[in-house]
Amino acid sequence: EGLVNPDLASEKELLAIPYLNVTIARSIMERRPFLKMTDLNSLLAQSLSKEQLAELYGKMFVQINLNTATDEEILMIPGTGKRMLREFLEYRPYRTLAQFHKEIGKYVNDKELARLEQYVFVPISLNTGSDEDILSIPGTGKRMLREFKEYRPYTNIEQFRKEIGKYVDKKEVARLERYVTLIY
Repeated sequence: EGLVNPDLASEKELLAIPYLNVTIARSIMERRPFLKMTDLNSLLAQSLSKEQLAELYGKMFVQINLNTATDEEILMIPGTGKRMLREFLEYRPYRTLAQFHKEIGKYVNDKELARLEQYVFVPISLNTGSDEDILSIPGTGKRMLREFKEYRPYTNIEQFRKEIGKYVDKKEVARLERYVTLIY
């Protein structure tokens, strides 16, 4: 079973996670989207211990951008210490998740690599990303794939916000924007 995405999970899904009660689940739902893992951590750290958070992050996490994540965010991935932090940083910038797979795969076995990959993403190019790339963005389906592609080529991120904002609210645009780039 994969990690629960706190930006997309239902209240029922959130309540199935250790240490999340109705109050915490509802505050997650009210405050989302979480544009950084540190934002979610700040909310949860008000009620949970470091040990509880470490266990919880084995079940639920805001995926982090491999190219911009802070040391603090990378170290929130359960089981990631200083050595793995160094390896994550060494190969920046990542152009694809396949690059992360290849480089980090030198240090860990396939099972651990698959676990780590759930916690991270590499932004996809709005103008050249494949259908598969776009569909890898959590919560995007065939309809959003069509909308993303309809407005190509994007000349700036404001254009993305305006066009995609026709289909979803500002919060969802901000969440989707985390996963895309105009670079490459």
